[in-house]
Amino acid sequence: MALEAFHHSEPLTLGVELELQLVNTHDYDLAPYAEDMLRLMKKIPLPGSVVPEMTNSMIEISTGVCHSSSEVLGQLMPIRDALVKCADKLNIAVVGGGTHPFQQWHERRIYDKPRFRELSELYGYLSKQFTIFGQHVHIGCPDADSALLMLHRMSRYIPHCIALSASSPFVQGQDTQFDSARLNSVFAFPLSGRAPFVLTWEAFGQFFDKMTRTGVVKSMKDFYWDIRPKPEYGTIEIRVFDTPLTIERAAALSGFVQSLAAWFLAEQPFMPEEDDYLVYTYNRFQACRFGLDAVYVDPATGQHMPLREHLVQTLDRIAGHAATHGATAALHLLRSEAQAGQNDARWLRERQRQEQLLAEVSRQAALRFRGGG
Repeated sequence: MALEAFHHSEPLTLGVELELQLVNTHDYDLAPYAEDMLRLMKKIPLPGSVVPEMTNSMIEISTGVCHSSSEVLGQLMPIRDALVKCADKLNIAVVGGGTHPFQQWHERRIYDKPRFRELSELYGYLSKQFTIFGQHVHIGCPDADSALLMLHRMSRYIPHCIALSASSPFVQGQDTQFDSARLNSVFAFPLSGRAPFVLTWEAFGQFFDKMTRTGVVKSMKDFYWDIRPKPEYGTIEIRVFDTPLTIERAAALSGFVQSLAAWFLAEQPFMPEEDDYLVYTYNRFQACRFGLDAVYVDPATGQHMPLREHLVQTLDRIAGHAATHGATAALHLLRSEAQAGQNDARWLRERQRQEQLLAEVSRQAALRFRGGG
């Protein structure tokens, strides 16, 4: 199978996908209600789409093509409101967060769809362990070569994305000591991690041809990279975000991505190099483990500094581009919380310290998602 041509998209347009938890309202464990939710949601005209995910206790919502983070929020709000209404009818709740805090992976059931069955046969128990919940942000690129350049520039800011969105401290009833434990599950897949360092679509096509010849991959969907090109949309897709607890934060994160991308296109601030990736996995681990308290190693200089400090510097640097694209409020939200060391992982841990019961943490997270609490 040849690599698909890179389709045209309007530069800097956004698309957001959110994978969400379905929980019962008895003990707030995951509930296998995806099919019922999809049936009810189908009756409501909405922007974007609502589709099944790997296991039957999760669904994915997505926006259409948006021009700003406020437009992203404008599309997510009616979808969220419809989800809440449908969930109430089924006596279940919808929750954000990158992991469910106490579900047992072996109890999950794969959603009955050919691709999911195929993945389950290939990956075994990893498929059920993939009951994790992420936010994906698509950003429109001028052309195929620009997309690869943007992908590798964006890679320097993957730790910032992880720390800002981290919302998965608990796994199977335990505090993992990670702010984002979700990404450890992603890293178990053989085609995860970083994309190869190529800067032309022609060279990327050669890589793709080699990979398909091995029989290891059949399409771009088989790559679970942190950032991957999406030629059918004319975008790159950033995949490291945990699903936030609120749609407001999800929209703000899309504003961060758009502002970074606008800075890259307007100023061409640096040329990425293969050596950028010498510290990539270390920076990624630090952000997953410590969140906003991580250490960041600057790929260009080798300087070690607090990630929070580098994040604030970055937000200052891209503020003008944020203003141009209507993302000032989004970046202000992220900046104030970063300076306070506050992310969703911290919020979840604080609730658990107070309540000493993860089911109650999930109940409060469900209230937070619906716009209360």
